[in-house]
Parts: sequence; C-alpha cells; structure tokens
Amino acid sequence: MTSDTFQMKSDIAINHIKELIMSGAAPPGSRITARVVAEALGISETPVREAIKSLVADEWLVLRPHVGAVVASVGLDNIQEIYGIRGSLGALAVELGGVSYTPQRIAEIDAVLRDCEPMVAARDVDGFSQLNRRFHALLSDTPQTTVINRMLTSLWSRTEGAKHGFRFVPWRLAESHAEHVAIRDAIVAGDYAHAARLVQQHERAGMNALLQGMQSQNEARPAGRRQETV
Repeated sequence: MTSDTFQMKSDIAINHIKELIMSGAAPPGSRITARVVAEALGISETPVREAIKSLVADEWLVLRPHVGAVVASVGLDNIQEIYGIRGSLGALAVELGGVSYTPQRIAEIDAVLRDCEPMVAARDVDGFSQLNRRFHALLSDTPQTTVINRMLTSLWSRTEGAKHGFRFVPWRLAESHAEHVAIRDAIVAGDYAHAARLVQQHERAGMNALLQGMQSQNEARPAGRRQETV
C-alpha cells in the first residue's frame, strides 16, 4: 500500500466517524472501534487506527482506560469555551472576508434568510439548524478565511454531534433569525466592524440561551441522576 493510498483510506475513515458523530448515530460516550469501522468501510484496521488517533488529537474522540476511544462529551465549561471561540472567530471572519461578500453571495444569504422564515414559524429545529449552518458558512467560507472556516466547522460539529443547540431551546429560533437579519444588514451597508460585533453578540446570546436550557433540564431530572454531557 502506498503512503497516498494509506492516507486516503485514513481520511475516508475520519470522514465516516465524523458523520456518525454529527448524525447522532454515535452519541457522546459511544465506543468507536477500529474493527467495526474497518468492516463498515471494507478496509483494513490500520488506517482506521490512524484515523482514530487523529480524531483523538482533534478532540472528537477521547481515550478511556479499559474502554478505548469514545465520542467526546461536551460539558458546561466546554459550551462556554466553544461559543466564545466561535464568536471571536466568526467576527474575525467577517472582518477579513468582507471583500468576498459579492452581490451573488448577498443573494445567497438572502435566499437562506427567506427559507428560514417558515422554519421559524413552524419551530422546525432540524430545518432551521441546517439553514443556520449554511448562513454562517456563507460568512466564513471565503478565500481570506480558509483556516477560520475549518476551525469553525469543527466547533459547529462538536455541538451538533452532541445534539445540542436549538433542540434545547426551540424558542431561540425567532431571536436567532432576527440576529441573522441584523448581521446581513450591516454587511450590506459595508459596516463590517459592526457586523463582526453582531456576530459576537449572536454567539453570546446563543450560549446564554443554551446554558439556560441545559440548567432547566438538569433541574428537572430526578434526584440522584446527573447530566454529564451536553
């Protein structure tokens, strides 16, 4: 096997495991074994083991004694850290990527916002979540912000893989949509500094709502049971 072929199979395994996590098929705490992944993909276990090592390094997975690799959990402290980083990176993406917000991109943003309206009205969490990712990708996926976009994609996947976000606070959809519209208006006006501040405020508001929802859920749990993951 050439090194290129090995790397390709390792990348396939990485993408497969990430998809399991992001789809919810492998929730936090689920064990990921090289044998099962290798059988699912029809490849040997060696590149899968390398994939697992890479995902541990990127904190998608954690190693537990006597268990092996499991899907990482996202705790209260992690939520504050993740959303804080998302806000800072998202703001920087807007400031650096402003030159790439062409009329065509603005039209794509507007189309996403229009599609969001019925999702908000119906409180369609899954539909809105997909459009939410699309909206933020349009802000960060520019030639000037390729590194930022990769980092943000990983952070978004961490919370989505843990089945958090709007599922905890469906009432947040309308607020989030209004904040998206305000960000869009600032961008159209060419005030990227203001748009960047709005992005940070948007992420902070999302974090506070999620923490509130998580706290309410934990308080509603029967005594003796503790929520360990988010």
